[in-house]
Formats: sequence, C-alpha cells, structure tokens
Amino acid sequence: MNNLKKFKVVTSKGVFEGIHVTDVSKNGKKYFLMKLDNGYNIGLDYDDIKEKKEISQVMKTETKPEDISIKDSKNFDSSIYIIHTGGTIASRVDYETGAVKALFNPEELIELFPEIKGNYNIKSKLLLNIFSEDVNFKVYNLILKEISNLVKSNESIRGIILTHGTDTLHYTSAALKFALRNLPFPVILVGAQRSSDRPSTDARLNLISAVNFINYAYNNKKIKPDVFVCMHGSVSDDFCYIFDAFNVRKMHTSRRDAFKQINDEPLAKVFSNGKVELINDKIKAKNKENAKFEVKFYKESLKIGILYVHPNLFPEEILTFKNFDGLIIAGTGLGHVGINKSFDNIIDNSNNYKALKEVIKSKTIVSVAPQTINGRINLNVYSTGRLLKELGILGNLCDMSIETAFIKLAFLLSNYDKNKVKELYEKNLFGEINERSKYLEEF
Repeated sequence: MNNLKKFKVVTSKGVFEGIHVTDVSKNGKKYFLMKLDNGYNIGLDYDDIKEKKEISQVMKTETKPEDISIKDSKNFDSSIYIIHTGGTIASRVDYETGAVKALFNPEELIELFPEIKGNYNIKSKLLLNIFSEDVNFKVYNLILKEISNLVKSNESIRGIILTHGTDTLHYTSAALKFALRNLPFPVILVGAQRSSDRPSTDARLNLISAVNFINYAYNNKKIKPDVFVCMHGSVSDDFCYIFDAFNVRKMHTSRRDAFKQINDEPLAKVFSNGKVELINDKIKAKNKENAKFEVKFYKESLKIGILYVHPNLFPEEILTFKNFDGLIIAGTGLGHVGINKSFDNIIDNSNNYKALKEVIKSKTIVSVAPQTINGRINLNVYSTGRLLKELGILGNLCDMSIETAFIKLAFLLSNYDKNKVKELYEKNLFGEINERSKYLEEF
C-alpha cells in the first residue's frame, strides 16, 4: 500500500499544510482535498493554488488487536457495554482516507482509551452510525430494544454507555429516561464536541469519566440506577458532570462544556483522577422492594411540532400544526403567545387566538414550555396566560425544558389515550418537573 503524502499548499487565502486525501470534482471545478493537522478537512480550488510542495510522507497506522492484552477479560464476572449510535466520541484519523474513522470493537477502544480497562469486560456493539440530527422515534425504539435485551439477559452488567452525537443527545436522554423503569444498572449517554484526532478533544475524558462513574455506582451501591448524561464540566480537562437525563441541554455549538442542567444543579462530578463527588441528592438510591424492570416504546408515526413564538406571528404559522398529534409552544416569558387586541385596535392578534382554538379543536394536544430556558410556566398571572389556559393549553406550573416537554408529550401520546395524556402531562411522573426551580449561574 502506498504511503500518503503531506503537502504545503500556497493559495490566495493562505498557506495550508496537511495530508492529501484525494481530488474532488464539483460543479466543473477540481479541488485538492487535504486533512489539516487540526483534524479538519479542507478543499482547495486547483485554480487558486499558486504553489504545491510535497514535504513528507505519512505511514498508514494499523490497529493490532493482538498487542492489546484483553485475553483474560472472559474470566471477569461483570461487563460494561458500549453501544454506538454515532457521533465523534470514539474516532481517530484513518490515514488511508484522511477521514475520521469510528472505532467500534473493544480492542480499538482500549487501544485509544487504555484508562477504561479494569477488572471487568469491555463489550462494544455498533447499533447505528448516524448523525444526531437524523435521530427519530424509530431510533429510540432500536436503542430501547437493545437495552431491554441486555437487561433481560443473564449477564452481570455494571452499566451501559451509549455514544451519541451531541446535537440531539438531550432529546434522546429524556426519551430513554421516560421509557425505562427500574433499571438494574446505569445507562449513560456520552458525546464529544471535538473528535479524538484533535489535540483539544473532549472524547477521552468524557468516556473515561462515564466508565469511572459506572464503577463507582457498581462498588458503592449509593447511586440510583437511572439514565444519565456525562459531558465536560469546564473547558479544561479537570472534571466531567453527570447530568440528569431530564432537562439537560446543549447550550453552545462548540465549547467542551456545552451541556448544562436546566432549573437544577448537575448530579455529580467525576474528576480526571477518577474521584466521584455527589452534588445532588436526586442521584441517591432509594429502596424499592421487588421493583420490576419495564420498558415502554414510542409510536413512530406521531407528528409533534414545536412552535417558537415571536413578534409578528401569523395565524398561518399556528395552523400548520392543525391535525398534528401534539404541539409544544415555546412561549415568551411565563408562557405567552401574542393573542390580544389593543384597546385602540391598532394591534390585533386575535386571529392567533382563533388559530390556536382551531388547532385544539382538531384534537391536537397543545402545551407550552419556556423559551427563556430557565424558569417555570405560570399561566395564572396575566390575562394572556389565563386565556391560553382556558383554551386547554397544558404546561401550567411546569419547568421542563422545551426538549424534555417535547419528549414527554411523545411518550404520553405513545402509551395513553388523549384524555389520559391531558391528565398526566402536568404531573411530575419520573422527576421531569422540579419541585423548586434553581437558577445557577455557574452551571
């Protein structure tokens, strides 16, 4: 196999150094595709290249599983499962193609992250390999079936790590927590903002911290087996947070500490040295006699929309969701929508009120969640809220994030008739509504 070549290329836009991956033709133009040292790919227009010079050759690296000492792992009495659905959490540069290659077998994972090795088996499975923006209810059901099969197996399992793209990880975490009851071990969703071929990657600490937390829970029995999220707690490599799967949210496009707990504090810290510190009593185990594992699934045909309220909202936007199964309104302030007419008739949004009424009449279940991110819906304070409440819009006194509210509505509509959904939506079923909302600037 030929070695790959590293080039220095001078263009009008700057000087670039990287590995030549391939040439690409698009729209009648030819591009020189390179993988830069920071891990990103770049395509340079041949017409814009002023100078191109080969500066070195790069040997293709190959994984050698026989060098990884895991032969005795079959003698261990428990396992940690890593289930892959996509994302950049476990990946490295494939120098044959210049692309980021996902790693799916235990040998590769232990080679890349030797810190996860211990007196237990590491087992790994590729369930899916998709972008997180492509996740839908069918994906939730596939994941739930896989977890259910592992729970019902006779194997001793310490915990499951689910790798996931970060963009919709917080939807999936809520979906799993609503659907999984009385888990015998923790399920932790882990993502990475930056791929493992970059010096600033967060993949290593996130995955290692998830493993350390599973082992802490396994050895101490202090942790309620549940669904969690493990991501960086700061921009440094000093600790990760363990977040509640409900009301966690990606709050930045690229920072390593992008995830924040909404209306509460995170559950625990896992430090880079492996130490675990519990910081929220919600995480502590409570005795449940003969609690039996249950799993519920999602109706894949459900149509649930999200309407973001904004100035100059038109009735036609609201009517888009007529005959949907459900609608979450991202309301302003305490949960408002522009539906009023001014006393002098200069402003008239009464047609928005009529449109909402028509949507509800079509049997669409409508709820409101705060677009302010933090805080609680209160439809009792202003006349606008009282009118919305009288219409039958749900969500009053709830402090769920928009994403958790969306998933809760999907979960209820998948498993109950609409009258029961209306009865259950504003109740705190599994910890998705905080008794007291906390606003913590540091989080």
